[in-house]
Amino acid sequence: MSGRQSGRPTLEQVAARAGVGRGTVSRVINGSPRVSERTRTAVDRAVAELGYVPNQAARALAGSRTDAIALVIPEAEARLFAEPYFLDLMRGVGAELAEADKQLLLTLVRSERERRRFEQYLAAQRVDGVLLASVHGDDPLPDRVRDLGLPVVMNGRRTEAEPVPYVDSDNIGAGRAAVAHLAGRGRSRVATVTGPLDMYVARARLGGYRAGLAEAGLPPDEALVEAGDFTEEGGRRAMRLLLDRRPDLDAVFAASDVMAAGARGVLREAGRRVPEDVALVGVDDSPVARLMDPPLTSVRQPIEEMGRSMARMLLQDIARAPEEPRRQVLPTELVVRASS
Repeated sequence: MSGRQSGRPTLEQVAARAGVGRGTVSRVINGSPRVSERTRTAVDRAVAELGYVPNQAARALAGSRTDAIALVIPEAEARLFAEPYFLDLMRGVGAELAEADKQLLLTLVRSERERRRFEQYLAAQRVDGVLLASVHGDDPLPDRVRDLGLPVVMNGRRTEAEPVPYVDSDNIGAGRAAVAHLAGRGRSRVATVTGPLDMYVARARLGGYRAGLAEAGLPPDEALVEAGDFTEEGGRRAMRLLLDRRPDLDAVFAASDVMAAGARGVLREAGRRVPEDVALVGVDDSPVARLMDPPLTSVRQPIEEMGRSMARMLLQDIARAPEEPRRQVLPTELVVRASS
C-alpha cells in the first residue's frame, strides 16, 4: 500500500502527519526561512506520503506581502484612550509605519474569545507582522504569533528571560532614580504604588524602588508598598491603604503618572500638602504630570521612540529572519518639578 489517502489531502492532514501546526506547514510550502531543517524535513516527508498538492492560487496569495502590521493592545477602550502612554506609543508606531508605506491595524484583545478570533485572523496571513503592547506575564499570545510563523515584537517583556523580541525602557533605573531623588530631599518614609505585579514592568519598577532604598540606606518596609493597576482609581485605592497603614509616610513613588494623579487626590482629601507633607513622583512624564497641581516630578521614558523602535525592529525582521531574538532597552530620565 502506498499510504496515500483517497480524495485530495488537506493542509490539516499534512500538519497532523508531520506533528506540527497548520501554519508551520504553510511556511514550509511557501519557502519561509523561519522553519528549522528538522521541521522542514518532517513536513516534506508528510507531503510526499500523502501526495499533497498545494493550491497554487493560495500559495501565490500566501507568498505575497499584505503591507499591514497589527498593533495589539489587550486593554479596554476606556483605558486605551484615557492613558497618554498608549496614545504616544501609537503615535510612534504609526509614524514609523507610515514612512515605510505600511498600514497600521489597531486591535484590542480583551477576552479569551477575542484572542482566539485574532489568532484565526493571523492564521489567514492577513498581516505581515504583529506588535504587542501591555502584555501580562501569563499571556500566551506572543508565543502563539511566533508559532504561526509571523514576526512579532513586544513593547516591554513578560519576564527577565523573554524569548520574544522586545523594546523596553529602563524600568529598574526609573525606580532607583525616583527613590534616590526623594532620599536626597530628606524623605525617609518613602512609599510606592506599584503596577499590577503580573506584569514585568511593575515588578521591575518595584525592584528599582527597593534597590533605591538600599542605596540610600533606608530600611525596607512592606507596609509602604501597595499594588495598583496603572489607573487613576487604582492609585486612589492604593493611596488610601498606604495612609491607613503608615500615616507618617513622607513620600510616594507611583509607578505611573496616572496613578500619581489618583494618589494626589487622596492626599489632598486627607489634608496632606504636596510636597510640604508628602513628596510625589510618577513615571512617564506625560501631559498628566505637567498639568497637575503642583506639576509632577516624573521619570520620563521615551514612549514615542519605543513605538518607532518597535516598528523598525519588526520591519527589519520581516525583511530578513534574525538568527537570535533581539532586545532593546531605552534609557529613562528624571524630570524634577514642584511635587517633590
